[in-house]
Amino acid sequence: MAVKFSNDNQPHEGVHPHDAKSMSEEELWAELRQVAAAPECVALGECGLNYTKDFSEPHVQRAVFKRQSFHTKRMSLHIGQRECFDVQVELACELQKPLLVHEKAAQEDVLRILEEGGARLPPVVVHSFTGSAEQGLRYLERGCYLALTGYVCKDKAADGVRRLLADRLLPLDRLLVETDSPFMYPNVRASKLPPHVKACLTERSMNFVNRYCTFQRNEPCALPAVVELAAGFLGRSAQDVALATAFNALKLFGLSH
Repeated sequence: MAVKFSNDNQPHEGVHPHDAKSMSEEELWAELRQVAAAPECVALGECGLNYTKDFSEPHVQRAVFKRQSFHTKRMSLHIGQRECFDVQVELACELQKPLLVHEKAAQEDVLRILEEGGARLPPVVVHSFTGSAEQGLRYLERGCYLALTGYVCKDKAADGVRRLLADRLLPLDRLLVETDSPFMYPNVRASKLPPHVKACLTERSMNFVNRYCTFQRNEPCALPAVVELAAGFLGRSAQDVALATAFNALKLFGLSH
C-alpha cells in the first residue's frame, strides 16, 4: 500500500513493547529491517517500554542486555521489552530515521537507552505523552518531541500535560498532535474542561467527534479537536498550533519535499 499510494501513505514500522515476546526468530528481525529501510518508511516505531502491563514479564523487561551491532545480535527465545527496544534504537541510529517511543512507567530505562545512542540518535518522538510536566521536561531537555492526544480532556493531575501547555513549558517547535485512535478519545464534553478551552472548539471539529467517535473507539478525524484543545490550553490560536505542528511533522518525517 505504501508503494502504491506513496503520495498519501507514509508508514512507520516497529514492534510495540506488548509484542516483544513474539520477536523470537531472527527472520522476523531481518524482515523488520528490510521494511524499515525502505524509502517509503519514514520512522521506526512505535517501540519502547511499558511496565504497566505484563505482556512481556517484568523479569525479562528489565534484564540488562549487552548492545551489539544489529547485524550480529543473536536474539533470545525469551526476548523482553528492553532487548526489543534496544535493537530498534540501534536500527534507528543505523538508518537515521526518527524513533517513535512508547513509554509507560519506564522513563528512567527509556532515557538510559536513548543516552546510549549518543550523537548517532535520530530525532525522537514520545508518542501519546501522558506523563507529568517534570517527565515532559526531561524528554524536552533530551531534544525529544512530545506528541499529545485527546488525553488532555481527562488529565486531572496538577502537574500533568495541561500544565505543560498552560505554563508554555512545551515549545511549539517540539509539539506534535495525534489521535492514537482507536484509543485516547477526546471527551470534548468533559465537565472539568475549562470554559476558555471549550470555547476554542469549533462546530466542525465537534461534529467530527460526535458523529464518528465514541468512548470505545476514537477515529483519526478527531485530530482537529486535538489541535483546538491544545491551542486552548496554550492560549494560542488553533491556526498557529495547526501550522506549527504540521511544519514539525513535515520536517521530522522528511515530507516537506
